[in-house]
Amino acid sequence: MNQKTFKAMVVTEKENNQFVREIQDRNIDDLPQGDVLVKVKYSSLNYKDVLSAIGNRGVTKKYPHTPGIDAAGIVAESQSKDFKAGDEVIVTSYDLGMNTSGGFGQYIRVPSQWVVKMPEHLSPRESMIFGTAGFTAALSVYRLVDYGITPNMGRILVSGATGGVGSIAVSILTKAGYEVVAVNGIVDEKDFLLEIGAKEVISIEEATDSGGKPLLKELWAGGIDTIGGEILATMIKSIQSDGGVTCCGNVGSHDLPLNVYPFILRGVTLMGIDSQKCPMPMRLKVWNKIANDWKLERLELLTTEVSLDGLNERIDLILQRKHKGRTIVRLPE
Repeated sequence: MNQKTFKAMVVTEKENNQFVREIQDRNIDDLPQGDVLVKVKYSSLNYKDVLSAIGNRGVTKKYPHTPGIDAAGIVAESQSKDFKAGDEVIVTSYDLGMNTSGGFGQYIRVPSQWVVKMPEHLSPRESMIFGTAGFTAALSVYRLVDYGITPNMGRILVSGATGGVGSIAVSILTKAGYEVVAVNGIVDEKDFLLEIGAKEVISIEEATDSGGKPLLKELWAGGIDTIGGEILATMIKSIQSDGGVTCCGNVGSHDLPLNVYPFILRGVTLMGIDSQKCPMPMRLKVWNKIANDWKLERLELLTTEVSLDGLNERIDLILQRKHKGRTIVRLPE
């Protein structure tokens, strides 16, 4: 391989704790150690990338840094017997984009244990429309299905439904035959949610009960929460007996104002979703579902594609809570 430099978004710390995002030339030799070098075709934008891009030390400890917790592309070099040059691959989760230079650059170098071979029937671009957010959504649906919640048991409530995880969760659940009720965001996106498959759309206010009641009317067979806080607590208190709720986010709050009654009087189960450290056997199962049974025919409804130069604007939209669906990033050839 003759190429030595590549384009990447680099976040640099300036004076007064200010962080600046710029497209710069980087040297391949400066990438971290790893046995697989990947030329990135597509990445995607997730909330964790936004935190890294604004200098959140809980996500990224050292700067300058290239965010991007997702990457899909072609193996350029490999010292692993499991991969060869030319293989199409996906890399998400683990430490990619956090403290390991991420997918907002044309190249990444990672351990082979982080790498997934691209499933049949899935392209690099399609895989990044899912990305970590879509994988988290699919893992959440997988857990509800595995728990035993079937479409005939009742409606599924999805909070944060206009976001990356929520919108794909709505779409997958609909394709799998479930009736979905979506919680609308701060910006009114009711038409968008109905278009991607929601049967009903309710407001944040309708999904939130601040009255402090220990239990609420049984409304939902299951739920997928991406927000945390009172919306999650309300969801749990509104789940039917022996139902289940998955939890994967805390954009609303990391607190959970709740009592034990939904668990001991209704047998409700709360399932935490950690896509970052998901074991590889489960990871492969979920990616296979994404590429086959849960492949979405109308992915473009969820998708905005940008170049590296367009990333700053999309990051700002997420910070303003005006973002919907998925943003994928097309890297230069």
